Amino acid sequence: MSWGALLLLAAGAFAFKAAGIFGVGRVAESPAVIGLGRLLPPALLAALIIDGTFNSNGALVVDARAGGVIVGGIAAFLRAPFWLVVIVAATTTAGLRQL
Repeated sequence: MSWGALLLLAAGAFAFKAAGIFGVGRVAESPAVIGLGRLLPPALLAALIIDGTFNSNGALVVDARAGGVIVGGIAAFLRAPFWLVVIVAATTTAGLRQL
């Protein structure tokens, strides 16, 4: 990480804390901001999963990982327990790699 990026992140963290001191925290209690805060974590997690599954050095790759993510997503949609979702996805990925 470059020094510029590090200083920019430090300044952003300081500005975020300072905003709370000066009363901007009331904005964070509005229903629109709370709704956005509830939507961001799942969207970021989905983006990380998609990037880790289908990206390889900037190129689109569809391999055994895609099958594991799809089967795991179906298991999660059917409300399977988390441990079962992980086992089903890992088993599917391993099985597809063996083929």
